[in-house]
Amino acid sequence: MKKVSIVVPLYKSEPFMNKLVDSVLNQTYQNIELILVDDESPDRCGEIADEYAKKDNRVVVIHKKNGGCCDARNAGLKAVSGEYLMLADGDDWMESDCVEYLVNIMETNNCQMSMSDCVFSTRDRKQNETDFVRVWSKERAACGILYIDTPIGPWNKVYTTKVIRDNNLSFSVPWFGEGLYFSVMAAQLSNQVAVGHRKVYNYRLNNPNSGTTVRQVENALSAQWNINNIKNNLIVRTPKTVNACNWHIYNNYFMVVMYIVGASAYSLYHEQYKNAKKGIRKNALNVLIHSTVSLKEKIRIIAYAISPYAMAKFILWWKKRQLKADLME
Repeated sequence: MKKVSIVVPLYKSEPFMNKLVDSVLNQTYQNIELILVDDESPDRCGEIADEYAKKDNRVVVIHKKNGGCCDARNAGLKAVSGEYLMLADGDDWMESDCVEYLVNIMETNNCQMSMSDCVFSTRDRKQNETDFVRVWSKERAACGILYIDTPIGPWNKVYTTKVIRDNNLSFSVPWFGEGLYFSVMAAQLSNQVAVGHRKVYNYRLNNPNSGTTVRQVENALSAQWNINNIKNNLIVRTPKTVNACNWHIYNNYFMVVMYIVGASAYSLYHEQYKNAKKGIRKNALNVLIHSTVSLKEKIRIIAYAISPYAMAKFILWWKKRQLKADLME
């Protein structure tokens, strides 16, 4: 059993930390290294991490000055000693067979990366009735992540450490959208990617402090930078990967509109709002024709172009309603 290093950045994660750490340490796959990076968290994250390290020698704790999620992950990457690498967020948790499942489908299919195309969330606790594993080429894997056929975050995946290090892949990009960057680049650098259909990772949607809950306009602008950076630096540059990038760029234009609407920040971000609306309408036809997406997604593309503001208001209302209905701790 090759060692799997799991890097977890910690910042204001105290309410969720025990659930995550216990889920990692109780994995059926026991040859693990859990690297907890305390990013100068103002709560007890650092103390709790130290307590775990005293009880279990598989736990490594790094205390550092606050530098944000990307900086914390990079600090964790430098400390990795395992042949395989995983990442997790401080408010999520793993199923007991998460590591075993992802390592197994990767090794069985001679891949350098693996992932599941779906996850549990605090709103979806139903396991898929059947599992099936596919082996995706570099191109298909990059497109799959860009089209969100699979969760785009860096978690819910296993990487080969040598591939990451040999190519100097890190999170040295603006925060928000950094997970998409890391996942897409890692997929293009791997020989091929194993993709399962079993849910083994739990993604929290009800953390009021998480970057996906607090609708900050700067997050959307950083994500916009990251997706354009991905397109400009594609390793596997084909019509399919370019079209997938264009689809994601189009959706990010809408995200900028939605965040500005949600924050009622038109005066502060007037130019960004205007440019995003222009980007939506200018690129709608090209994205509609060339994107490999479902009919439902094509209808969404058209709806965004017809009335970005109305769609933003509707989706913000829907997300708020979902958050209120999410009662899981």
